[in-house]
Amino acid sequence: MGRKNWLFSGSPNGAKASSLFYSLIETAKANDLNPYGYLYWIFDQYAEKAVDFDYETLLPWNCDREAIRNVAFKGL
Repeated sequence: MGRKNWLFSGSPNGAKASSLFYSLIETAKANDLNPYGYLYWIFDQYAEKAVDFDYETLLPWNCDREAIRNVAFKGL
């Protein structure tokens, strides 16, 4: 997925950020989740409980699949 996209990262930190998001999206796809809904759900969960957060709850096999299914992409 990344191949030529890595050319446009701008910096090593940008490449790390890109790889993080690519990993999240591909993991969501591998677990039959809507990638947009999964990212939306992750950010929503983290925003609510940012202090002493257990990151294991954000993994695809621990997520609320029904909540992710209900998230619809509304376009840009």
